[in-house]
Amino acid sequence: MSDVSGRTVVVTGGAGFLGSVVVRRLREAGAASIVVPRSVEYDLTEQSAVRRLFDDARPDIVVHLAAEVGGIGANRENPGRYFYANAAMGMHLIEESRRRGVQKFVQVGTVCSYPKFAAVPFSEDALWDGYPEETNAPYGIAKKGLLVMLHAYRQQYGFPGVYLLPVNLYGPGDNFDPQTSHVIPALIRKFIEARDHGVATVELWGTGAPSREFLYVDDAARAIVLAAERYSDPEPINIGTGREIRIRDLADLIARLTHFEGSVVWDASKPDGQPRRCLDISRARERLGFEAEVELEDGLEQTIDWWDSHRSADG
Repeated sequence: MSDVSGRTVVVTGGAGFLGSVVVRRLREAGAASIVVPRSVEYDLTEQSAVRRLFDDARPDIVVHLAAEVGGIGANRENPGRYFYANAAMGMHLIEESRRRGVQKFVQVGTVCSYPKFAAVPFSEDALWDGYPEETNAPYGIAKKGLLVMLHAYRQQYGFPGVYLLPVNLYGPGDNFDPQTSHVIPALIRKFIEARDHGVATVELWGTGAPSREFLYVDDAARAIVLAAERYSDPEPINIGTGREIRIRDLADLIARLTHFEGSVVWDASKPDGQPRRCLDISRARERLGFEAEVELEDGLEQTIDWWDSHRSADG
């Protein structure tokens, strides 16, 4: 029997973009009960709410996906909120899991925790080699602090916590809000709206020179369930594809796939963010048997198709 089959699993953030796919995969893996706490009922930044959640759910396994996060602009506007909310949620959930004897705690971290100038590809061992990129450092450090907490709890209490570091995710169901979306949904929306309104030029932030690595949401969910089933070591694991693309090239690819025929203007007065992001994924391959399956262009096509149908359905 796997760690998942027949178990009760709490999935924080389970109604969200990544969480809804994780929930589906947990169900397919034989979880007996999956509990998805909603923020309107359980404010996970409050210790009392977390205790009430555990009273109600009595979980065997906790998968902590919930986060307050956004793109560069949202991070610049909410550094204090993002630090507090992400640190508080994780700390309360880990402590309550320890108190209740949870069998496995899966903490999903963020690539934003890596140092701004980490050697590429990022190795998990480089997490502490410098300060993160400034625009998202409060979020990244809050998440990285939970890795320290898991190590400390393992050392003192034998707490069974594992830590995953997924790269930038994308796919159907992503956040397309222009104020808080990440780069792929933001680009898809900009190009489709420009195409549909006959706008000849799309303006994008930065220079387009930085690179990023992107992981399709179904691949990420598969890795998280594998970790719940198979992984029990203290070392963090990168979850990604191991392949990077320049933002400028990504924009050109999305423009082509959305059939936008105008031109792109780059606003170099806006921040680029971290210069490069690409993960060393050897540990995921060796410890989890995980490799990404969805190629970027295929995933982008599915994401574009989803957004086209979603916005049409919304009228």
